[in-house]
Amino acid sequence: MCTMIVEKVKVDGSGKGTSGWFELNQANVSYDHPFNAPYEHALNIDFVNESQGPSARVAVELSESAARELVRTILAVLDQAEAGGHLPK
Repeated sequence: MCTMIVEKVKVDGSGKGTSGWFELNQANVSYDHPFNAPYEHALNIDFVNESQGPSARVAVELSESAARELVRTILAVLDQAEAGGHLPK
């Protein structure tokens, strides 16, 4: 049996929901039973702006392997951007 694991992190960015683009200011990352993905457990990420209500939310549910590959890919792209001088110092 898995106990739900939840961490919240402040973010800066934008997300696109059913009503269009909105400012993101938080991501809720959890490991729990997904609502839709066909897994017993999943890494769930909700990108939100709680001040704008429930419609300001973008949700993803990933398998463990997909979540790990996404993290590796994000870090690889940031490393390439940094090496190319595209990130501010």
